[in-house]
Amino acid sequence: MSQTAPTFPIASNRANIGIWVAQVLGAAAFIMPGVMKLTTPIPELSAMMPFAGEYSSGFVRSLGAIDLAGGLGLLLPSLTRIMPRLTVIAAGCCVLLQILAILFHASRGEFYALPVNVIYIALALIVLWGRGRKAPIAPRA
Repeated sequence: MSQTAPTFPIASNRANIGIWVAQVLGAAAFIMPGVMKLTTPIPELSAMMPFAGEYSSGFVRSLGAIDLAGGLGLLLPSLTRIMPRLTVIAAGCCVLLQILAILFHASRGEFYALPVNVIYIALALIVLWGRGRKAPIAPRA
């Protein structure tokens, strides 16, 4: 029994470029705060993000690692074409992470942070839809 390679829909060049833009912006949106949460001293970080001074440094550093992993997941599997389906999984996880971030910030009365979370969700949803349905990346042969 022979196996056939999976077929992928052909997306327009503009759609593919738009999805790549969302991937790069989304990756930057997750990687930058991730690196900041991982490397900035907690007292300095708490001046920018009040919650950082109110929770354990382990919690804050873990959030940084999660942000960093999400950002890298939005980009690297598609760029390398090594298991590019991981980009779709990362995008779904980034949406979930931002929903939890909205709940966290809202519970603390930090409503000023919510528009940023909504933008991050929008970028991750574009990647989720784009790489999941519109213009999937074929794995390396």
